[in-house]
Amino acid sequence: MLGHDLQKFFPHAVCRGHDLDIADARKLATAITGIRPKFVINAAGYTDVDGCEDHRDIAFAVNGDALLGLAQICQDVGACLIHYSTDYIFDGMKTSYIETDIPHPINIYGESKLLGERNIQKTMDNYRIIRTSWLFGRHGKNFVETMLRLSKEMPTVRVVNDQFGRPTYTVDLARKTIEIAGSDPGIYHITNEGVCSWYEFSRAIIPNSVPCSTPEYPRKAQRPAYSVLINTKTAPLRPWKEALAEYLMERRI
Repeated sequence: MLGHDLQKFFPHAVCRGHDLDIADARKLATAITGIRPKFVINAAGYTDVDGCEDHRDIAFAVNGDALLGLAQICQDVGACLIHYSTDYIFDGMKTSYIETDIPHPINIYGESKLLGERNIQKTMDNYRIIRTSWLFGRHGKNFVETMLRLSKEMPTVRVVNDQFGRPTYTVDLARKTIEIAGSDPGIYHITNEGVCSWYEFSRAIIPNSVPCSTPEYPRKAQRPAYSVLINTKTAPLRPWKEALAEYLMERRI
């Protein structure tokens, strides 16, 4: 989903997808050293939050261990590594989080992504870790598409109203990546502006959602009640409602 939109803003980049396994350090090294790029942008990840609970080994291999190899390769060729992480590295005990807050994940997905961050940080200095949240975009499964589908399949759609975060449009995130690439090394929190619950997000998409609590809609992986990322380093993105309106308009074209 994000990778497709990154191609729009990095049109001259060499793009690799399913043909290159991020967990295969040997193939990664061959691919990257053959190009010797200035930047490596990693949009790959195992992002099925509930699936990570069942497939812990895959989650840690893709989201965590693979970043040790990728960071070492980037260090060897002198490339800056731009990597995307998640709001789920936090436990939700605070109402919002800045870049310097201490992570404390409460599910396997968050643990695996935090391992990836730490593997990058201990291996190299020239990195940009972009933490983001609640992604939606044209080229993959996401909450918006799920709501639109369920709205047609059932009279009412139950959505939790006690988990809060910031929706992020992949087009806006990809565009912002250009700026982050030219910024100082470090961690960045990049989301669209505005805070909402999943239920409030759903009401901006479909008319027939109804609120419920997290205990009323149990999931395999625990989610943080609050995973609001605060950006303290760059100009903010536009409000999520504006981004959503554009997304819904463009998908009709």
